[in-house]
Amino acid sequence: METGEEFGPWLARQLKLAGKTQAELADELKLTRAAVSAWITGRSTPRPTVMTDIARALGTDVGTVHTRTTDTQAGLPVFWYHRPGYRDGGRDLGNAAAFAFDADVQVLARETCQNSLDERRKETGRPVRVRYTLHELTGKFLDDFRDAILWNDLFPHYSAVSETAGNQKVGRVVDAGVRDMYEKGRIVLLRVDDYNASGLTGDDYEDGKFAAVIRRQLESLKSGPGAGGSYGLGKATLWATSALGLVLVNSTLSEAHEGRTERRVIGRLELPWREVDGVPYAGPAWLGRPDPDTPGAEVARSWWADEETVARLHLTRDSDEPGTSFLVVGAQDVASLDERSSQDDEEEGMDGEEEEGAEDTRDIRRMHRRLVEALGRDFWAAMTGGGGRLPLLEASVRTMRNGDVVLEEEQVDPSVEQPSRTRALRAHYEGATVDRLTEAGQVVAQSIPLKLPLSGGAKGGTLGTHQAVLLVTDVVSDGEEKKNGPKNQMHSLRGNRMTVKKAVVPNLPIGTNSFQAVLLVGEAAGESAPFATEAEEFLRAAEPPEHDRWGQTEELALRWSPSAYRRINSLTTEANKAVKELVARPKRGGGGAEGGEALRKALTVKKKPKAKVPTGPVVPELEALDATIGDEGEWRITAEVKIPRGDEIVPMVPVAQMDVRSGGRPKLDWAELVAVEGCEVEDGTLRFPPGTRRAKFRGRTDVTSHPVRAMFTSLVLELRAGKGGDA
Repeated sequence: METGEEFGPWLARQLKLAGKTQAELADELKLTRAAVSAWITGRSTPRPTVMTDIARALGTDVGTVHTRTTDTQAGLPVFWYHRPGYRDGGRDLGNAAAFAFDADVQVLARETCQNSLDERRKETGRPVRVRYTLHELTGKFLDDFRDAILWNDLFPHYSAVSETAGNQKVGRVVDAGVRDMYEKGRIVLLRVDDYNASGLTGDDYEDGKFAAVIRRQLESLKSGPGAGGSYGLGKATLWATSALGLVLVNSTLSEAHEGRTERRVIGRLELPWREVDGVPYAGPAWLGRPDPDTPGAEVARSWWADEETVARLHLTRDSDEPGTSFLVVGAQDVASLDERSSQDDEEEGMDGEEEEGAEDTRDIRRMHRRLVEALGRDFWAAMTGGGGRLPLLEASVRTMRNGDVVLEEEQVDPSVEQPSRTRALRAHYEGATVDRLTEAGQVVAQSIPLKLPLSGGAKGGTLGTHQAVLLVTDVVSDGEEKKNGPKNQMHSLRGNRMTVKKAVVPNLPIGTNSFQAVLLVGEAAGESAPFATEAEEFLRAAEPPEHDRWGQTEELALRWSPSAYRRINSLTTEANKAVKELVARPKRGGGGAEGGEALRKALTVKKKPKAKVPTGPVVPELEALDATIGDEGEWRITAEVKIPRGDEIVPMVPVAQMDVRSGGRPKLDWAELVAVEGCEVEDGTLRFPPGTRRAKFRGRTDVTSHPVRAMFTSLVLELRAGKGGDA
């Protein structure tokens, strides 16, 4: 028979849950207090016949006492514990960590999938499996779920937040989420399950993965140097995506806690400060069992739930394989509104009344599609194997309504979502790369040096040179180019093979064939590559909380030096230079000039009639941007502009701004603005000769106009119509 926790600690906790003392148990069993004490301390165990009496005293069955894989049902029930208001009168009007990210399912997919990759159980040799489930509940299904989460206990707190919603941002979001649930009679659940992961191990309060995720902010306890996360902010995307600020958790542990591994359940609610019936509450709340080790058992801790409870909470897992299920209650996708199109409306059959729902941030079909897109875009490399190497990740998305399938489970296929890049990486794994591109579909590989600086603030000097791997392949069909996204782009990634940086390769020769490039750095270049571990540590420190680029960060400046980021700029420069040399090679054709001329004369080419040029002014669009930080701390940019066909081209003004997370973006002045081709610069305005289809310009910002040093922020470049850029 399977047994769990040691008898002594288990019995001590059951007595606390039941509100009994050792002396009271001894009296009920008609034994001495010393006998019970000996069980508690582990000096002895009760006889089988006494086990039956203990079960009766605790109000449970004898099997539970024998196996000790769960708590008894005696004692206080599961409840919501709301953190009391601060004694000094301080107020938190929301969790600041959640403001680091948008309410966007694509951001949630990136952060949660990265966390699952970081917690993959490498010793199994198998991928971590991540599944996203969208589930819309209405009618009785919604009522049953609200009963399961003790909604009646939560409602007074939501009402208190709604009353003050006009005064602060989080309150307005929560109020809108509650109103949507009641007015439309529905709620959207978004569950993220991972398997073959470590699970939320450790104590409820002491250092460990459980406490880092459920109890704390800005703590990251990741496994190994190749981990993607480092700020402890990624988990905040779960609560940011919930319009109700509510996430439920069910974890199967890879390491037993209290003698058990399955169905460790807890809920966490993030609300702003509020006052309910005259009592102030600080903000967060937890759904759990009263902790008998705290005064008055008023604090909620995780509990070992039964199968019926996890089913009612929509947290049932497919197997006993370790990992965690996060349930985002009231999921919303505000960012999806930016991607509406008439084509989407047609695909979903919208007409009349349904068109009014085009503004809906809880459209489960649209959320399904955006999840698949995000996983394919950001994790194609982690899902790619070859040459005997298994993928690190398997990901899928499914969508349901009231238990019925709306969209079948869709396995994300990297060869479909990113065909060219997947082909390049698989060729690298299989040793099928070449030195130069001579035929369609080939993949060329080249080493790119990353000179790692000495840590500890030392100026100059090199710890060693890590050889990154550059892969380049041509785009062999229009379908590939459409799937891969912007052409002539380089994806850079490291250890866990999540795409960190995406950038168009600048200054390409006119007529360059379309291509895609991949830069593998750190452990992604091979765990045996020289200085792979050191490169991981260096680049990880160079990533912001969004993990979407490499550049100057405070950690990089403190642990290495303020100029350490230049090593990364050099890596990018060398990689771009190598790409241009590789793709600039002319295609091999049959025969010389004479053969070409003879072939030309032998062919009759039917010319298409010229398309009618649109009348009226056309507006140029910014197509590509390459930006670096100069030696004096200025931004140096090279930008490419695409111009539609038209008989008049609107002059444009390049406007440089510093990217900030809130408020207006500070505008930067230009120290230099120079035309490269296809345009002229006049008083800061770009002017384009008639018939121009492409143009390029360079610029350098004025450091004196920077409110913050460039190394601590990002650059946004806009093209604005009209002289002076005020239009």
